[in-house]
Amino acid sequence: MQNEGRRPKAIALLSGGLDSTLAVKLILDQGIEVEALNFVTPFCTCNRSGRCEAQYVADRFGIPIKVVGLVEEFFQVVRKPRYGYGSGMNPCLDCRILMFSRARERMEEVDAAFVFTGEVLGERPMSQRREAMRLIERESGLDGRLLRPLSARLLPPTIPEKEGLVDRDKLLAIGGRSRKPQIALAEQYSIADYPCPASGCRLTDPGFARRMRDLVRHKENFDLNDVNLLKVGRHFRLSPEVKAVVGRNQEENRHILALVKEGDILFEVQDWGSPVTLLRGQASEREISLAAAITVRYSDAPAVRQGSPQAEKAEAVVRYGLSYASLDGIRRASSLKEDQLAELRV
Repeated sequence: MQNEGRRPKAIALLSGGLDSTLAVKLILDQGIEVEALNFVTPFCTCNRSGRCEAQYVADRFGIPIKVVGLVEEFFQVVRKPRYGYGSGMNPCLDCRILMFSRARERMEEVDAAFVFTGEVLGERPMSQRREAMRLIERESGLDGRLLRPLSARLLPPTIPEKEGLVDRDKLLAIGGRSRKPQIALAEQYSIADYPCPASGCRLTDPGFARRMRDLVRHKENFDLNDVNLLKVGRHFRLSPEVKAVVGRNQEENRHILALVKEGDILFEVQDWGSPVTLLRGQASEREISLAAAITVRYSDAPAVRQGSPQAEKAEAVVRYGLSYASLDGIRRASSLKEDQLAELRV
């Protein structure tokens, strides 16, 4: 795979987190040429304050980086993962296999000797168990050419180690969930300002996973717009075909308006501070009435007592339509009670 006399080349899977940063440092210190790949999905939370962490690390080390977007391919994995989900809607094994397969393609394209990652044996309960790591290596077509520098001495030697391209003695034997060894290494290498060791994936978040599960169950052919809508507002399932999303503040209202599709219906309470509500799906009169009532519930319209404090309801005029610029429909609606909202909330 490598020409004799040429400096060996490797492909790094670089998220920008501490583990992958340390892995790059270990391989560079062995005189190996590194090209980084950073995979981005609609569920990534790897970047902060508008900064691409992987690009920041690549610039720090002076290595080239290729950012690869995975959208429809990744949606297929989320819809029907061959190896199931983790604690949320995270198809970790299938996700890894997809990304590592793409890394293998890049390795072959540029005549690199191997692919390496910042994975640590035993750190993640689903994808970093010994048998799971072996499965990912095999299914991605990287048999023997997938190196995990942080845990290498706890794992069987890889082809680049056997061929002498990588000095196994200079690799590490880190295992388990403690971060102390990595933090100590970061101090040794003067690496600071690295992200916290979160999963970097919204699909592990219980609230987001619940919304994603609802979307997959009711709309198999969802798209990027549907997924981006999951990231904002309060969500209510009004029927198998119809859901409502209610903005929680002005910023979310703006996000919701930016995601309007043809056929969506928008709602807003007249004369009072109001959220924007988006109704998506083939809505009947029932769903339109429910969306109006939910909009009133989260507006500033005052509650009116109807016999007892428990029977208080807000009433207001709601405007609605297919465009925020022309909310031509008008109806009077009363807010839903909390128990009614709870039955609909996603």
